[in-house]
Amino acid sequence: MSHIVDIVLDDAGLPPPTPEIEQERKVAMFDLLEENSFALPAREGREVPPGPYRVNLSIRDKRLVFDIETEGGEKAAEFHLSLTPFRQVVKDYYQICESYFDAVKTLPPSQIETIDMARRGIHNEGSRILQERLEGKAEVDTDTARRLFTLICVLHFGG
Repeated sequence: MSHIVDIVLDDAGLPPPTPEIEQERKVAMFDLLEENSFALPAREGREVPPGPYRVNLSIRDKRLVFDIETEGGEKAAEFHLSLTPFRQVVKDYYQICESYFDAVKTLPPSQIETIDMARRGIHNEGSRILQERLEGKAEVDTDTARRLFTLICVLHFGG
């Protein structure tokens, strides 16, 4: 299976991220580039240039846009996903993240762990939705979907 060698978030026009969101973004991008699984299946009888790939993620006209090129700069694919299926899970994820960020400052480890378990559950749900939405467009493993979901959250809320 191929992989992503570079990812760019088009966050032009978004408010600057909070320090916590910026940290989540940096960790997700680092982890994604360290290890990921991303392949483009042949579609409608057309050959797809083989990876590795460079991915540009953006939100345009209320749609999530994956603009994908080969490492050499050849256009490989572009697809647009509706943000509607992500809205509630992204909102829930941000709310639980805020609770988590507040909790680590004041609460005992047992309570932090409970909030973190809920956060991971919502994160898993977001990555499952992403995998479903990418079906037939891109093949990603669970860890790659989780990291991409984090980056979608960063784009979705900006800061």
